[in-house]
Amino acid sequence: MKKSHLFVMAIIAVAAAIILSTTADASVYVGFGEARLRAAEGNNTKVHVVGKLPRDEQKRPIGLEYNPTKDASYFSFTLIDTLQVAQRVVYLEPKPQDFDASEQVVITGQMKGEVFLADKILLKCPSKYVKKDLDGATASVQ
Repeated sequence: MKKSHLFVMAIIAVAAAIILSTTADASVYVGFGEARLRAAEGNNTKVHVVGKLPRDEQKRPIGLEYNPTKDASYFSFTLIDTLQVAQRVVYLEPKPQDFDASEQVVITGQMKGEVFLADKILLKCPSKYVKKDLDGATASVQ
């Protein structure tokens, strides 16, 4: 075989290894029901769950448990997924900044018994640019 053929085959093998290693770590978006089912079947792969925080009449989130003086690395809350299933979530890190103001929450993790153990929390916060702030705003081009 020519050296150029061996070089091309080596490049293809490296590319295939990279693709396989990244897809093996990928997680999927599911609801809490699917996460429970996966855990019951012994599937320990991490999943993403999208949801919203339950709120009271004053739009404050309810069900948050965080006491940094007692344990700064324990935060738990209730999350309602897109199928309206409520689930208790435990996050073994400090409470993320602006968590209370988030419109939507994406968590990554897996079910552990009766709770969802999250290892990542991504927040979708309200836009800091409100329509009334943009009215009358002008841009200049030089």
